[in-house]
Formats: sequence, C-alpha cells, structure tokens
Amino acid sequence: MTYVSEHYWHDAVNKATTDLMTFGYKHVVKPNFVFNHRPDEAHDQMIEFCRTTRHMTPLMWLLRQTLDYTDPVLETEVMGLGFANPFGLSAGLDKNCDMPVLLDNAGFGFETIGSITSRPCKGNPKPWFHRLPEYDSMLVHVGLANDGSERVIDRAEKAWTQAKTMHMSISIARTNDDHTGSIDEGIEDYRSSLEVAAGRSSMVEINISCPNTKVGEPFIEPDNLDRLFTALDLVDRPQPTLVKMPLDLPWPQFKELLDVLSSHQVDGVTIANLRKDRTGLDIPRDWEGGLSGGPTYAPGNQLIASTYREYGDRFTIAGVGGVFTPDQAYAKIRSGSSLVMFISSLMYRGPQQISVLKRGLAELLKRDGFSSVSQAVGVDA
Repeated sequence: MTYVSEHYWHDAVNKATTDLMTFGYKHVVKPNFVFNHRPDEAHDQMIEFCRTTRHMTPLMWLLRQTLDYTDPVLETEVMGLGFANPFGLSAGLDKNCDMPVLLDNAGFGFETIGSITSRPCKGNPKPWFHRLPEYDSMLVHVGLANDGSERVIDRAEKAWTQAKTMHMSISIARTNDDHTGSIDEGIEDYRSSLEVAAGRSSMVEINISCPNTKVGEPFIEPDNLDRLFTALDLVDRPQPTLVKMPLDLPWPQFKELLDVLSSHQVDGVTIANLRKDRTGLDIPRDWEGGLSGGPTYAPGNQLIASTYREYGDRFTIAGVGGVFTPDQAYAKIRSGSSLVMFISSLMYRGPQQISVLKRGLAELLKRDGFSSVSQAVGVDA
C-alpha cells in the first residue's frame, strides 16, 4: 500500500487541499451556507448533500485522492478489527445511514449509524438542535428519530460491504414513542434490533444512555442493565459489542455499571453520551436537550482514564466528546481510548476536520516515539 505520508507530492496536495477547505469552510461555507440557516434546516441540507453526492463517483474519487490522509502509524487493531485510523463518526448525526459513501472517501476509520430502534421513530418535537458556539457545543434534543432497524440496517449492511476501508458500527437504542412500556418491553425492543443487526456490520453499539426520551434511562440502573444483557447475551452475533455509557454519573455509580457489563458479552464501552448537567453554562432554560462537544470533553476524559485504570484490557474504550484538535484526540488516546469519535467539530470546523485530526495525530505519535496508536493507549492513565 502507498501511504500519503510517504509520497512527497501526494502529501503536499493533501495538506494544501485540507488547508484550503479549512479556510473556505471558516470564511465562506460556514457563515454563508450553514450558520445562516437554523440548525435543524442546516442538518437536513447536509444530509441531502450526502445523499446526492454519494452517486457522483468522480467527485468521490477526487475526495479520496485529495483529502484522505494515510500514514502507517495511524493503523490500529481493535477488538480483532483492523482500522486504517482510529477516528470515527459518533452515533447521532447519520441516523438513517445516508453518509457512509462520503465518509469512507473522506478517510474516516469507521462510522456509527443511528441510534436505530426496532420501530420507526419520529423523535421529539422540533427544534432538535440549538447552537452554542461559545462552548463549541450543540444542544441536542432529537429523541432517536430514525426509519427503524429493518430499513436502516439493510442500508448499513450494503454500505459495509461496499466500503473501501471504513468500518460500520450500528448503534441500537430503545424506541422512543407512545408504545414504550415496561422494562420487559424495553428489553424485547433492544433484542429485536440486535437480532436484525447480527452479522451485518463490523460492530454494534448498545445505547443505554439517550437523555432525550419519554422514559428516561432505566437501563443505567444496575439490576435493569443486568437483565438487559442477560437477554442480549442469547443473541448470536459475530460482531464486537460496545455499550454507550452515560456521562453525568459519579465514578462509583459508573463503576457499578461497568461491573455488571464485565460479566456479559460486552467487548467495549463508548464514553460517553451527551451531558445533561448545565452547571456554569449560560443556556436558555426553555432550550431542551443534552450538550455535545466542548462541555463533554473534560468529564469524559476523566471517566476514560478511570475505566482504563480499573479494568485495563477488559474493555476497549471508544472515546467521544469535544474533539476539535489533534491534541484533544491524542489526550483521549493517552487516557485510555483505542478509538476516538466526534460530531460537533464537523459542524464547527468543517468536513476536512478528519484530515486535520489524522495528520496531527500522526505527528504527535511520531514526536513521542510511538510507532502505532496502540502503543500510546492509556500511557497517562
């Protein structure tokens, strides 16, 4: 394989393209085509752009040739899967699997679609999003809107089989609608979607911590969590399984959940979901939702480090939240993350951010004498 980092002219073109897109997004696209629309409208337009461009094969080829930065130091093996790089899109943006072609050609290591639910779900009343640029954050109140597991997993499997290098992960949650009932109903809801997803993606993620649903988060109670995974353990699936964890729990309660998961067929944990605590932040009270981006960074890193120190290799950690710079991604890795996910920095920095993060991380790893991502995982924990 020829790596961009090892070819002078390809490397120069990649860097120039990335710098040009960074400038263009900051000074042209963001103020004139993104932030001059309400967040919900901008989101819909972005999804429609992905749907349209995925059929433009020459454009996708050009994107891959110019924007996809590759370097052998970024390659890593996690949960038995080989990744071209540790960076992925977190669940919550590509709810219905409309973005894989563009993300694959842009150079993402993986994408998490959804979260999906067993029944199609309209989500919460709009607005779903509020921008908080002073905090590098979005207030998110979508409520698991998606087309349902049957339809979305069909798309995810097709994307997975056709991807050039990108892995696909399917995030599964409990349906958020008027039919939501008992704990037993919730367990069956998860189990149904997991059965549909079995063997049809690189990974699956069980989301127990969506803060924007009618019934809250009953499965962050240890007994309920144990009941859930006792049922899910019976679903035969070849993919590694991660669990998306809540952010706002104190460490003793967070550890209780990890102790439960350690006795089940769980390979990793995603740390963490949206932040509910608004302490110290100036946000209108009538704006509903959980906080993404900047406000999740420090508390997420603390949970990552504590989890890595306490459990070592028992859980692979996928760190998510507040990654806007290569240094921030590197800090998550050094705290214990083997994989790093983001969403908000795409909105605030632009689609070329994936190349910025990969190039910067490669430089940081080499600076510190690491020959691979895995060598740096947990060194600060």
